[in-house]
Formats: sequence, structure tokens, C-alpha cells
Amino acid sequence: MKNLPLPALIAAGVLALFLLYNASYTVNETEQVIITQFGKPVGDPIGEAGLHFKTPFIQEVTSIEKRILEWDGRPNEMPTKDKTYIVVDTFGRWRINDAKQFFLRLRDERSAQSRLDDILGSETRNAIAKHKLIEVIRTTKDREPARDAVLVDAPGNVGVLYPISKGRARIEQEIFDKAAVKLTDFGIELLDVRFKRINYNESVQQRIYDRMISERQQIAERFRSEGEGEAAKIIGKKERDLLEIESQAYKRVQQVQGAADAKATEIYASAYNQSEESVNFYAFIKTMETYQEMLGGDSTMVMTTDSDIFKFLKNVNPTSSE
Repeated sequence: MKNLPLPALIAAGVLALFLLYNASYTVNETEQVIITQFGKPVGDPIGEAGLHFKTPFIQEVTSIEKRILEWDGRPNEMPTKDKTYIVVDTFGRWRINDAKQFFLRLRDERSAQSRLDDILGSETRNAIAKHKLIEVIRTTKDREPARDAVLVDAPGNVGVLYPISKGRARIEQEIFDKAAVKLTDFGIELLDVRFKRINYNESVQQRIYDRMISERQQIAERFRSEGEGEAAKIIGKKERDLLEIESQAYKRVQQVQGAADAKATEIYASAYNQSEESVNFYAFIKTMETYQEMLGGDSTMVMTTDSDIFKFLKNVNPTSSE
């Protein structure tokens, strides 16, 4: 080696480094590696992170993701069992649990996404077609089928919900169970499948809205009817109380007037029982009051000279000009 020229030593060093570079590879913590020789897998997948070696030039390294991956399906229109068309948007989570099988069947994630579209889309369509719309959309926040208690007391069939036996959560579980078995053959472990969004088809949306409006109008009519009944009760009670108050007031007025008349009669009687001068003076005063009421304004009165009311006018002397 000492006798080799410098250029040869440099070339040997570069070749050795190139061979070492081609023979070594690193495995990241988020991936697993398949070693292929002439396009075919060799040995088991390598999932341990760190520096590893392979046969240079002959063997190739293929990295496969080890983390949880997402699948976001395209919204698809599909019919339910009761022939209602809805648009279903689903999503799922999956990972590669058998890298060798995955590589042999699918090679890469793009092919895996396409396979997931086929399998999950097909199972979703089958599940929706076997269940009624109410089974697909009715699920509480705890993912348990539930009845809506808001409209239970509504008149007629408003608010009467059809009984459900499964609900959305169990339908999602059906899709998961059937799809997971099929994806096992591809080295894929399906972790979860969920409905992201369920929309009505435009052709049935208006019918749904009309039905909702009709139900709410019936409920509003019930409330108005109950309100009118309560208003009638209040008005009736008011009129009854008013009549009772008026009756009590009229009774009191009659009592006061009766007491006043009795008092006046007593005064009159006591006045008539006084001396003759007092009686004559009282008669004179009352007659003068009568004159004032009778002779006021432009009134004209005709009376005989022997009438009682004329007796105080007989001896009236005209006022002297002095």
C-alpha cells in the first residue's frame, strides 16, 4: 500500500466510502423498512431505529410509515332503506401493521388510499342501504340511540318518533367490523371509521323543511289555543270580580242614600213638630227656593190666586220710586 501512488489511494478511499454509503442505511423512529433484492422482499421488516447494513448495489431499502394514517373519504350520494337519498361523508384512521404484506399487495400509501376508498366506500353504501334514515342520523352525544323529548306532548303525530334499534354508532361499528377483516389481507389495521357529515339530497331537503315547518306550526297553534283559553279564564274572572265590586258599591250607595233619606225625613218631621212660627218660617224658606227654581230664566207660569204657592205673592208691594 505504501508503494501505491497518491491518486490510487484517493480513488480507493472514495470507493470504500461509496461502498460503505451504499451498504448502510438508517431507520427513523416513525418508519419501518423493507429490504428488497431484485424487487422481492428479503427477510423480515426492520422496525428498530438506528444504523443498519445491507448488501450494496443488490439490495434496496423501502421505507414504510409506522404512524397512524388518516383516510378522508369523498362525499357520496346513496339511498337509505326507506328510499331517502342522502350525502354521506366519512373519515377513518388506519396504520400498517404488516409491512411485508403491505408491500407485496399495495407497495405504497397511494395504492392503500385507493383500496380504502373502494372497501370503506362499499361497506358504507351497503350499511346505509340496509337501514332507515332515522337509524343513521339519531345518536346522542354519548353515541347512544335516543328519543327527542321536545315534541312528546305535541298534538297528533307531531313529535312522535319511530323507535330505533341501532343508531349511528352501531352502524359505524358494522362498517368498521366488515371493512377491517378485508383490509387485514393487505397488512392494514383499521383503527376507526366515523361519519363526518350527513346531508339531505337537494330533492328531499324542501320536503324535510316543509315537514319541520308544519310540525312547528302545529305546536304554535297548540300554544296559541292554550294561551287563548287562559286569556278567557282571566277575562271571565275579571268580569266576575268587576260585577261583584259594582254590586257591593251599588249596595253601599243604596245604604247611604237610605240613611240620608231617613235623616232628611227625621229633620222634616222634627221641623214640622216645632212652633207655628218656626213652621211658617220653614215653609217660607222652602217656598222661596221653589220660586227661584220655577221663575228663573224665560219661564212662564200660570197659577190661580188661591194656590198655596201664590200666597206669598199676594201682599207683595211694588218698590217705591223713592
